[in-house]
Amino acid sequence: MNTARIIVLVIALGAGGVAAYLASGYQNASLPAVLPAAEKLPTVEVLVAKNDIQLGQAVKPDDLQWQSWPASTASNAFIRRDNRPEAQTQIAGSIARVPLMQGEPIREQKLVRAEGSGFMAAILPAGMRAVSTEISAETAAGGFILPNDRVDIVLTRRLKNPDGANNNGPTGGNDLVISEVILTNIRVLAIDQAPKEKDGQNAVVGKTVTLELKPDQIAILAASRQGGTLQLALRSLVDANAVDGTADDQAIKRPAGGVNVIRYGVQARQLTSQK
Repeated sequence: MNTARIIVLVIALGAGGVAAYLASGYQNASLPAVLPAAEKLPTVEVLVAKNDIQLGQAVKPDDLQWQSWPASTASNAFIRRDNRPEAQTQIAGSIARVPLMQGEPIREQKLVRAEGSGFMAAILPAGMRAVSTEISAETAAGGFILPNDRVDIVLTRRLKNPDGANNNGPTGGNDLVISEVILTNIRVLAIDQAPKEKDGQNAVVGKTVTLELKPDQIAILAASRQGGTLQLALRSLVDANAVDGTADDQAIKRPAGGVNVIRYGVQARQLTSQK
């Protein structure tokens, strides 16, 4: 073999080696870097609703289940398995104060033990009373008031005109109508005997409404019911967190203090003494 062929062979072998080296480096560079395994977050088992639980529904053990939950986001109000391993059976028989969605952690504040009492007594908050009064479509926002809505209660009274027979009004001096808001931001517990909305209905025309009242508000409602006509005014959801009360501490104040007076079809304001 002559020298020229040996030189050509050596050059070819060297070029092949360089090409193989470069190809090997490219393949290695194209491979994704191996990421370290993600650190597993600590979890705890909390009690959650296995199915949707409706308002007033008695909770059964099959309605609940244990579910892993990130320990860093587990509220102190959650029921944990390491603290209460028998909670699934202990809570059975409680009544749901509010609807619970599937997968929602169970909180004691949303359940109440009936202990033989009726449903309404079980869901009433401490210190509150359930009082019913008659309604109609005309006095209940056309039937668009539903359970858990908030309403204002308006009292309308018809009084004799103090001018008597000397007044030349078209009704013989008896057309004096006074209206005022007596209670504000009152929660509706039920319409007739329905404590919740059914089948997605958006209107309920009932004959009786059950209201959630404080003890001092019961006397106001009872006296007003005997003294005139009551009407419910539906409040916006935006006002749900407003302070409830009487006309003197209501969230929406009456301007300048007074009541609306309608005489002979003309509305005016009658000022009252300020306390």
